[in-house]
Amino acid sequence: MTDIKKLLAANIKAYRAELGLTQSKLAEKADTATQYIAMIEGCKKFPSAAMLERIATALERDPPELFTIIPVQDDWKGEILSEMGEFITEKLESHRQKLKKKQ
Repeated sequence: MTDIKKLLAANIKAYRAELGLTQSKLAEKADTATQYIAMIEGCKKFPSAAMLERIATALERDPPELFTIIPVQDDWKGEILSEMGEFITEKLESHRQKLKKKQ
């Protein structure tokens, strides 16, 4: 089962990053305190329905989108692809070194 606070926090972070917003800028756009956004993203607070609407509007999303799993998965996908790229680069370099030794 998904922890709704963690899902909300991850989605806010993902959507915020997508728009290039800092916590401070999101707070300004949602007319709230930066500390409050930090506490939501840290799973320490859960916003009211009215605040969820303001945050969603600031993130250019519909409120239900703050509770979907897709942005979190996209974030993981990017991280996994990055790790795969690093792994492939390391393996290619290893093979290059082996070829140099054989020559």
